Amino acid sequence: MHPIDLFNPDHYVDVRRPLTEASTLPSWCYTNVEFYQREVETIFLKHWNFAGRLDQLPNIGDFITIDFFGESVIVIRGKDDVVRSFANVCRHRSARLLNGNGHCRTIVCPYHSWVYGLDGRLIRMKGMEGTVNFNPEENSLRELKTEIWAGFIFITFSPEIGPLVEYLGDLAEHFEPYQFSSMRCVRQKRYDLECNWKLYIENAMEDYHTATVHRGSIGNQDCVPVDTHGQWNAIHLEAPATIAVLPEDNTSLPHIEGLYGLAEQGTYFSVIYPATFFATHQDCMWWLQLLPQAVDRTTVVIGSCFPESTVERPDFESEVQKYYRRWDKALSEDNAVSEWQQRGLSSSMSRPGRLSDYEPGVHWIANWVLDRVLAAT
Repeated sequence: MHPIDLFNPDHYVDVRRPLTEASTLPSWCYTNVEFYQREVETIFLKHWNFAGRLDQLPNIGDFITIDFFGESVIVIRGKDDVVRSFANVCRHRSARLLNGNGHCRTIVCPYHSWVYGLDGRLIRMKGMEGTVNFNPEENSLRELKTEIWAGFIFITFSPEIGPLVEYLGDLAEHFEPYQFSSMRCVRQKRYDLECNWKLYIENAMEDYHTATVHRGSIGNQDCVPVDTHGQWNAIHLEAPATIAVLPEDNTSLPHIEGLYGLAEQGTYFSVIYPATFFATHQDCMWWLQLLPQAVDRTTVVIGSCFPESTVERPDFESEVQKYYRRWDKALSEDNAVSEWQQRGLSSSMSRPGRLSDYEPGVHWIANWVLDRVLAAT
C-alpha cells in the first residue's frame, strides 16, 4: 500500500467496531516503516514512557541508559539525590556519552572530554577558550521531564504533557494495596526480539493463547476486564493464591500484608500505555518494558519485584528460583510465538482476522494506537 493511504480512517472501520464485531489491525500496522514512524512521532515522543525502578539507582552517581526508537536516554541520581533524565548526546558534536548501567562522578564525553555534572551542567570544556560568545550555561545536557510514582520512574520527551498522576488516572488507586514503593527489584532480564512492539503487548494482554502457547507451563487462564480510567487498561484473573510460580511448584513466600479488593482476590494483568505491562500478584509483581528498536525489532526487559520484608527472609534465595523458572519458561514461549506471528504478518497473504471475546486487550490497544496515529493526519 502506498504510504499516503496508510492513515485513511476508512481502512480501520472494522477495527473500530465493538469487540465481538471487530477485526484486528491490518498487517501493515506491524510491518510498515511509515506507520511505525508515525507511532514514534505521535505516541513515544508525546507520552510518558516507563524508564525503570528507583531502586536501580540507590546511590549518587548511579545511572541507567535506555535505548529505544533511535533515541538514547541517561537516567541518573544527582548529588542532591534527585533523579534526572538527559538525552544521551554530547552538546559538542553529538557523541553518545554513556552506555549500559553503572556509576560515575561526572559524565565525560568519550570524544573530546567535555565534562558534565550529574545535574547535566557543562562544567569543563577544554579547548573552547578561543570560541567567541560560547556560553557553558547554554550547553548543558538536554533534560527530559522525569517523574516518579510508587518507586517507578517515567520520562517524557514532551514538555507539554500533563503530570504523570493525571496520565495514570485511577491506576494508583487500584495498585495502592501492593505498596510498590517498599518493593525491591531483585532481577532483570533482556530479550532482543524480531517482532513489532504491539504484538508483544497484545500477547501479554490476552488469555486466549494461554491454553495453547503455555500448555506445558502456566496452562489456561480465564480473565475478566477491569473498569479503568486513565492511560491504562487491565484484565483480572481470580485465584486464591499466587500464580507467579508454575502449577507444580508450591511457595512459602507470604502474601503482601494488607491486600484488599481485586488485589487480594487474584492477579491484575495491566498495560500502561504505550508499552509497559504489569503483572501484580498477591506476593510479588513483575513488569515488562517494551523498547521498540525498529518496526520489526523490540527489546523486552522483565523486572521482578518483591516486598523488602520478603527479600530479607532466609528462604528467599531458594524460593525465588521457582518464580524465575516460571517467568523464564513462560516468557520464552511468548517470545517465540511473537516472532512467529511477525513472520506471518509479513506475508502478502496476511489479512485482518476477527477478534474473539477473549481478546478485549487486543481491541483496547489497537484503538488506543489508532486514536493517536490517525489524529495526526
